[in-house]
Amino acid sequence: MTLINSLRALRRFPSVTSASVSKRFISNNLLSVSDEIKQALNDNTPVVALESTVITHGLKYPENLEFALAVEQTVRDNGAIPATIGFFEGKGVVGASKEQITYLAEATNDPERKPTKVSRRDIPYVLSKKLLGGTTIAGTMILANKVGIDVFATGGLGGVHRGAEINFDISADLSELGRTPVGVVCSGPKSILDIAKTMEYLETAGVHVSTYGPKGTNIPGFFAPDSGVPVCFKRPFYQLDPLLTFIVSLQFLFS
Repeated sequence: MTLINSLRALRRFPSVTSASVSKRFISNNLLSVSDEIKQALNDNTPVVALESTVITHGLKYPENLEFALAVEQTVRDNGAIPATIGFFEGKGVVGASKEQITYLAEATNDPERKPTKVSRRDIPYVLSKKLLGGTTIAGTMILANKVGIDVFATGGLGGVHRGAEINFDISADLSELGRTPVGVVCSGPKSILDIAKTMEYLETAGVHVSTYGPKGTNIPGFFAPDSGVPVCFKRPFYQLDPLLTFIVSLQFLFS
């Protein structure tokens, strides 16, 4: 809670540009925030952002729906409010309802409604064409940041693909981590990626990376708890102390 409260304190000093963009998004009816999320943010209740590409592109129906609802319930069981994020008829939604999540999950079986995968580059197109879409890590971070959500939980992180030194196949998730001040808790880069190069990219982008576990805990590889790739800052779960909070908060302040 110390980390979350520190980040919320920093939120009181958003950049003028960020604040004006957020107001413009909402006033132009491009972004909708559920009443529950508005109330939680107003009351300083912990809110956890959740992506939606796992619903639209990760799992098949009905497993995608079952998974999405189970994750939301897990967040609630641990004392926070889940904010599933996605696009519905061209409008960004933060805090999708059960009905909206169901609609998104079922649409994966309908060629006429098939959802679009929405990263940073896709947002203007999806808004203008009024499309249905599942947000990637990058897309989710952007919308979460617009409304003041500081923490985002997800599964596997996109990263540097094997052979990227030839084809430059690098996920937009990585550049977003270096430009959008949202803390992302994940199970590490997807195991099919070049995890060592992914860590090098994040270092270059100025992204703080730490692991939970005993001393020497390496970066996980999505399905694998240990990818064999070390991380600079190794902090056991019980050592989420003021020093780590200060380091992460500084990054958020100067992003």
